[in-house]
Amino acid sequence: MAGTTGMREETVVPRGVLLTEDRGAVRVLRMNRPAKRNALDTALTEALLAALLAADADDAVRAVVLTGEGPGFCAGADITEFADLTPADQAAVVRRADLTARTQLLPQRLRKPIVSVVRGAALGGGAGLAIGCDMMVVATDVVLGYPELKHSIVPAIVMTGLQRQVGRKLAFELVSHGRLLGAEELLAIGLANRVAEPDRVLDVGLEVADRWAEADPVALAATKELFYRVADLPVDEAMRAGRDVNAIMRGFRG
Repeated sequence: MAGTTGMREETVVPRGVLLTEDRGAVRVLRMNRPAKRNALDTALTEALLAALLAADADDAVRAVVLTGEGPGFCAGADITEFADLTPADQAAVVRRADLTARTQLLPQRLRKPIVSVVRGAALGGGAGLAIGCDMMVVATDVVLGYPELKHSIVPAIVMTGLQRQVGRKLAFELVSHGRLLGAEELLAIGLANRVAEPDRVLDVGLEVADRWAEADPVALAATKELFYRVADLPVDEAMRAGRDVNAIMRGFRG
């Protein structure tokens, strides 16, 4: 099978701020700014957006793993860039906001399934990326949350995804108090699918991706697209959408 752990062919392509590694049919994307706790500056965000689109367009890739180099997943936006993002250059401000929004939204828009593998800190935009993937595997040392208000920043772009993942009361507590969540609570509230020790968490994430890689890619892509489409539809419209896909896929199988 294409995604079988014991039969992976491994290739690693260095990409500066982002490392790309193919393990059989699974593509591993590794944010690579460990000295900055993989904070999302413009270069890393652009590289991540391009790499996700490239993985989705590559027929040899059937599943994606997103993780971070070093002991942390992603500390959120690189605030050192904020000095240049001022009302004096409104066009740059809008471009950066648009880039961030597109990148945060993209994991659920991909045809390929994606799992985040999260060690250490996943904060702000990093938390948004982590929970925005189709599944999430966390290490026992994970710390996930939205501390933006402590820095007089509004967690604006990540708020949409958070509200759709957890109840409103908890979501408001997270963005207004900056409370951080650990592994067991993430598992209990359904944000994490698996918990593993830090030295095992990537292996567990790869096991999740391998299961996807064994499925028919057309059926899996249709499953993912329908899954997110029905989430925002009224029940009767969602059922009609499911009926339509059911008929299409039965016809496709002949």
